[in-house]
Amino acid sequence: MEKVIQNTASENTSFRARGIALVLTGAVLWGVSGTIAQYLFQHLHVHMQWLTVLRLLVSGVLLLGVCYRKEKSRIWAVWADPSARRSLVCFAIFGMLGVQYTYFSAIKYGNAATATVLQSLEPVVVTCYLAARFRKMPDRKQLLAVGLAFAGTSLLVTHGSFTTLSISGRALFWGVLTAFAATFYTLQPHKLLMQWGSVVTVGWGMLVGGIVLSFIHPPWQAAGEFSLAAFLAIAFVIAFGTLTAFFCYLESLKYLSAAETSVLATAEPLTAAFLSVVWLHVSIGFFECIGSLMIISTIFILSFKEKRKAS
Repeated sequence: MEKVIQNTASENTSFRARGIALVLTGAVLWGVSGTIAQYLFQHLHVHMQWLTVLRLLVSGVLLLGVCYRKEKSRIWAVWADPSARRSLVCFAIFGMLGVQYTYFSAIKYGNAATATVLQSLEPVVVTCYLAARFRKMPDRKQLLAVGLAFAGTSLLVTHGSFTTLSISGRALFWGVLTAFAATFYTLQPHKLLMQWGSVVTVGWGMLVGGIVLSFIHPPWQAAGEFSLAAFLAIAFVIAFGTLTAFFCYLESLKYLSAAETSVLATAEPLTAAFLSVVWLHVSIGFFECIGSLMIISTIFILSFKEKRKAS
């Protein structure tokens, strides 16, 4: 009996270690991908819309291709359900395309570190939305998270001087909009995910979102300074910053709770900040660091609350 208990405990430890490794890998790849996107936009002058449409189309096709090998014709069945069809198109345009477009725009006009930190406001936006929807006053911890998010954002974008902005207005606008788009991306497709699974939902979301954006910027209209380094960077953003990171994050949910993955995913803004400073020589001052830490701390506060509630 003791041996069985020991084996079970050992298995649980192994599963947790696997889950932690997976979510950290995904988060780091997302952080690296954001910094590479900044390099492409600001140093090689690659068109932001072109990279966004290419990322969505290629990733969508590859995801659905992988899914087709396992589930065959089931990937087409989602379009036969009118309710699912409407929900999927809405998710593709306002969720998937929305979060990809706003995030890359925030990087283009600012930098990967600031864009990723502002995207981390998503849990606070979710908290405020749910409180308004259910007409329920947030509790003390939620109010603390909202207060920290507001103060942290103020420090991040003003550099401690509340009369001027340390980043451009466009970077701030798109960064905050990324958090709202990520909120829609998180909350809207709940029924789709439950009925059709994450790979089908995200795969079609990427492909449809890419097709919609193609009408604004066709994928064959490339612009920028293309070289071997540029092609390798673009391939990394698609293969590792999208597909591999996505699979790692989904797999981690098999071994860890959503609260734990949210906390560990803070490796993404930390990775983006580190690479922005070391590789792209982005200057990050004292107040920006404090503001970023205040925003990231809200994830810990809200995640710990969720974890305790579930136990």
